[in-house]
Amino acid sequence: MQAIAITEFGGPEVLQRTDCPDPVAGPGQVLIRVAASGVNRPDVVQRKGHYPAPPGESELPGLEIAGEIIAGDAEAMQQAGFAIGDQVCALVAGGGYAELCVAPVAQCLPVPTGLSLIEAASLPETFYTVWSNVYDRARLQPGETLLVQGGSSGIGVTAIQMAKARGSRVIVTAGSDEKCQACLALGADHAINYKTQDFVEQVLAITDGKGVDVVLDMVAGDYVAREVKCLAEDGRIVIIAVQGGTKAEFNAGLVLTRRLSIIGSTLRKQPVAFKAAIAQQLRQQVWPLIEAGSIKPVIHSAFPAAEAAQAHTLMESNQHIGKIVLTW
Repeated sequence: MQAIAITEFGGPEVLQRTDCPDPVAGPGQVLIRVAASGVNRPDVVQRKGHYPAPPGESELPGLEIAGEIIAGDAEAMQQAGFAIGDQVCALVAGGGYAELCVAPVAQCLPVPTGLSLIEAASLPETFYTVWSNVYDRARLQPGETLLVQGGSSGIGVTAIQMAKARGSRVIVTAGSDEKCQACLALGADHAINYKTQDFVEQVLAITDGKGVDVVLDMVAGDYVAREVKCLAEDGRIVIIAVQGGTKAEFNAGLVLTRRLSIIGSTLRKQPVAFKAAIAQQLRQQVWPLIEAGSIKPVIHSAFPAAEAAQAHTLMESNQHIGKIVLTW
């Protein structure tokens, strides 16, 4: 099969199209002929040498795919309601940048009615991540307020739509007025340009001094101290990335007196059973919202797989709004 490999750690140019042995599906797995592969920030980190694949997983980059099941564990497929020829999207721990990819059956989801395979490939990584963190861990409820840092990112556009569709108020930060407008168009109630406004002051003004109930944080670093100031009583910060650094100094007194929670989470190394539980929740709670049109994929660009380097260059430019996808 053809695949996009990391030939050495470095810039986007190290991504090269190459021939690789076809993968073989094992117990509980299916083999998918890939139509499209999602591009995500962790792929960039892996390319730079800072995010290796978990032991036993493919070293090829790529954490989400969509395509057609062409082989696999017949019993596991039957139990999951899938069959050869079905179109699915799937979360994988590696190997997504390829014409063929193995995925656990339990991490596959049907392509929502009305969506193309390119659109479906943009779903798994961000939808698994948002559900696991905003709902399973931070327990966002209808009527509560969510602050999303980086509202125009793939994670951000998913979080905005999911939270709004499930009855929450959403405030976002973004790095330009154009991105703020895009977030508002997706349903965000308020958008703050963090380059020209102090998001702490703005959040407190918007909430009449109460603060937000949940913060979805992809920055960490010195943002944590500022987010603590943004939280309402019993508020929760969930950290899913550390783009701003791994060290934070914050007012622990506020954490104590306001009963705040600071939560951390990663998804890639979690066992299949953990991800399978998320898949079931998505299928029951979120897929109907997609099929009803309440939540829509937001794809900024689709590149031929051979242009993976250009896709990574765009990702690192931070000029995109929504998802970037490779097509095969």
